[in-house]
Amino acid sequence: MRLTARDSLLRRVDWVLMGAAGALSVLGCLLVWSATRTRTGITGGDPQYFLLRQVVNLSIGIALAVGVMWLGHHRLRGFVPVFYVFTLILMLLVFTPLGTEINGQRAWLAIGDYTIQPGEFAKVAVIMGMAVILAARVDAGDREYPGGKTMLQALALAAVPLCIVLVDDTGMAMVIAAIILGILFGSGARIGWTLGLVAAGVAAALTVWFLGLLDQYQIDRFAAFADPSRDPSGVGYNTNQARIAIGSGGLDGKGLFQGTQTTGQFVPEQHTDFIFTVAGEELGFLGAGAIIVLLGVVLWRALRIARGATELYGTVIATGIVAWFAFQSFENIGMAMGIMPVAGIPLPFLSYGGTSMFATWIAIGLLQSIRMKRALSASA
Repeated sequence: MRLTARDSLLRRVDWVLMGAAGALSVLGCLLVWSATRTRTGITGGDPQYFLLRQVVNLSIGIALAVGVMWLGHHRLRGFVPVFYVFTLILMLLVFTPLGTEINGQRAWLAIGDYTIQPGEFAKVAVIMGMAVILAARVDAGDREYPGGKTMLQALALAAVPLCIVLVDDTGMAMVIAAIILGILFGSGARIGWTLGLVAAGVAAALTVWFLGLLDQYQIDRFAAFADPSRDPSGVGYNTNQARIAIGSGGLDGKGLFQGTQTTGQFVPEQHTDFIFTVAGEELGFLGAGAIIVLLGVVLWRALRIARGATELYGTVIATGIVAWFAFQSFENIGMAMGIMPVAGIPLPFLSYGGTSMFATWIAIGLLQSIRMKRALSASA
């Protein structure tokens, strides 16, 4: 088969999506390098330490995406139960001696010098698991949309990892909740299910608040969001320094590697949760705006793939990924700008982190697989 044939692999790939995701990831490597090259306390004196690790993370992520594209989302359908159970086991291991606490959150597994965050894989597991359940009877032609029993089964599947992350990672819980809502919209479920889920979420949040079940660091984050001027050297420090860094960039920024707030190490966790502040300071409004545009391109192409999917299974997967990327990007950029509470979640494609990069590129592979199947069906 020629590479230029109408039904060839290269012709069926969404190169706009791949280009936007690749550009964001490469830019992320540069921003991570800028944020860490002077931080000898975490680099061990090697300015390229985090850059090289992020390049490796990106390479593995792209390899995973290519593997998913080659296997196809339909072939992977049969492995979803195994992946779901495996992810749950990893999430529960966090609460054993293998788990480690970072910034007040016990959400990582320590394996030698490396840490992994099982919650990142939970996003993929929830999307794939709900898609399998919701689409089973619809794609078989038995129903036009998922029934009540099917909806309950899908929500029960999603509730297990959601409850696990709620124990000590509210940021991850917010992302998974957004994914569930996005999937409900994409599956064609009756609006009552969505409204009921939103009402249940609000009730649960109020219950947690009034019963005092939040940890102190979580209360501090919400307090700093509600009043940015509150204790600027304490709970409000991260938010204030992030806004200073972004604001100091002006229109065109101070130049890559030239940010004084970044070089001076004023913003904590700048290579992970607050990576957008590096872009704001060093690339300015234009560079930070370009990042938002690229993220918009990714969401636009993903929505096109969801709309053009040939079966509900593909539609649900794509809409779940859209909800994931959209909410997580908005929350991360919003907390850096002080318009959203600090939730400790990475910016897709840009923040440092192996597990996050792997999960993000697996999602790109799933989107490409759905797109390729549609293109193959159109050429048949």
